[in-house]
Amino acid sequence: MVNLTDIGERGKAASRFLTSANAEVRNRALAAIAAALRREQQAILRANAQDTAAAENGGMSAAFLDRLALTSQRIEEIAAAVEKVIMLPDPVGRVDGGHTLPNGLRLYKTKVPFGVVGMIYEARPNVTVDAAALCLKSGNVCMLRGSKEAIRSNIALVGVMRAAIAGVGLPEDCILLVGDTTREGAAAMMTLRGYLDLLIPRGGAGLIRSVVENATVPVIETGAGNCHTYVDSSADLQMAVKILENAKASRPSVCNACETLLIHCDMAADFLPLAKAALDRYAVEWRGCARSREILPGILEATEEDYATEYDDYILACRVVDSLEEALAHIARYSTGHSECIVTDSYAHAQAFTAGVDAAAVYVNASTRFTDGGCFGLGAEIGISTQKLHARGPMGLEALTTDKYLLFGEGQVRK
Repeated sequence: MVNLTDIGERGKAASRFLTSANAEVRNRALAAIAAALRREQQAILRANAQDTAAAENGGMSAAFLDRLALTSQRIEEIAAAVEKVIMLPDPVGRVDGGHTLPNGLRLYKTKVPFGVVGMIYEARPNVTVDAAALCLKSGNVCMLRGSKEAIRSNIALVGVMRAAIAGVGLPEDCILLVGDTTREGAAAMMTLRGYLDLLIPRGGAGLIRSVVENATVPVIETGAGNCHTYVDSSADLQMAVKILENAKASRPSVCNACETLLIHCDMAADFLPLAKAALDRYAVEWRGCARSREILPGILEATEEDYATEYDDYILACRVVDSLEEALAHIARYSTGHSECIVTDSYAHAQAFTAGVDAAAVYVNASTRFTDGGCFGLGAEIGISTQKLHARGPMGLEALTTDKYLLFGEGQVRK
């Protein structure tokens, strides 16, 4: 196992330097990263090809391979996302308010970086760059620990980025890679008190649960997405098919994809055959309740585990409900608090749904796939928080800063 204390000390030293770097320097570093990603594309793709070949030989699913794989187009999209971060307003140093206290002290509140932000994540090489870019822009050092399946890709990406920022005068250690991908290495990172100021897990429910339950450093819980689409008794069925198809099949391996369809009993006989025909084009496997299986003979029987599962795959659970209230109760029981959708023509039902669902993002007549930092105007996101303290929903630059109070006096002492 690598010496994480040594990595932590290097991160803290780089943080002291980065805190004093102005926005112009940090933006130059981001521009250098984007250019280097394009320039070193072939080396990155070669490393990624080794990872994907090993994962395929290991029997990983098609959805997993999709999350892991890089292409020329995806690298261009990653580089373009870094450039979009450059254009975002810099929160660091922003002063909110400013007023004089009764004792004469002048009080201000300003935004400052956390310091060293750690990321534990699974086989998504784009997260390596997204996290580094957002951390740099917000003045934070990032400590990255990806999965073993993406280790070659992450080594290549981090090497490219470290060389790029060194070229503009920032310490290479503003971007750190934890090469130990063992469980012991992850556990050590979760307890790196005094070095990590914030830890963000990004991946499946098991990873997130492990970090939340075992970390002794501050954690923001992100990512797990057991998302639902509820087709109401007043829904436009063609709209509902379009929304479900996008939410389930456009990219099933991401956390904002729909995992369970809830359908009002009045619409089930008409809607379910339409929905199945649309999703059959993607070979989606259905798992349904008794009533849905009567309408769609041959689909698998859904279990309690199915309704609680984030598939990240071409699998859809289905349940026919008798009312909006029953749909809300189902969501309350199984939702991870990520993104939920109602398709309805009823204003009253839309209002009841948005008020009754406890999730970071609630949609009326739109796909859950929009829960994304870019779609929300935040630029590349570091994760989607499903908790309620500090940050909730897509986490951009603002969520990577905290507050510092500044007080200016003329010799005041407290009596």
